[in-house]
Amino acid sequence: MSQSLAAAGTAAVPMAEVVLAGDLARPSRLSVADLPAWPQHEAAVSFECATSGIQHHRFTGPLLHDVLLDAGPGFDPARRKDRLRFLIAVRGADGHHALLSWAEIDPDFGRAPVLLAVTIDDNPLDRAGPQLVLPQDRCGARHISGINAIRVDGGYPASW
Repeated sequence: MSQSLAAAGTAAVPMAEVVLAGDLARPSRLSVADLPAWPQHEAAVSFECATSGIQHHRFTGPLLHDVLLDAGPGFDPARRKDRLRFLIAVRGADGHHALLSWAEIDPDFGRAPVLLAVTIDDNPLDRAGPQLVLPQDRCGARHISGINAIRVDGGYPASW
């Protein structure tokens, strides 16, 4: 294969992007290459997969909390616990969805170390997109591959 054809084949595969949307002051589009801007964490994870049994992997990436906090969730600063009404919906390119509460990932509450993984077993996820990794989950159903959208939603109004 010629070098130009090989380069064209590489260029034809776009870098995966994640859309951050919803009740955010700074909605954005992020690629896996953007995610190392936040502190990186490592998690050795074992979870049960309904189709292939127990899986063991090592993931690295930033905490979901850090990335979303940087996007400016629309918490009402006058209401101390306003963040507890916020939900986080995560969608993978394959259509798989998962829902988390802000309280799960908030250091003042559940403190779950949920990652937006940029590597799996030392292999980069640049082209596939980041993975949602919930080390505390026994079942792997909320591990979302190829994340393409994350939506933060304040749910009911604070006055509800």
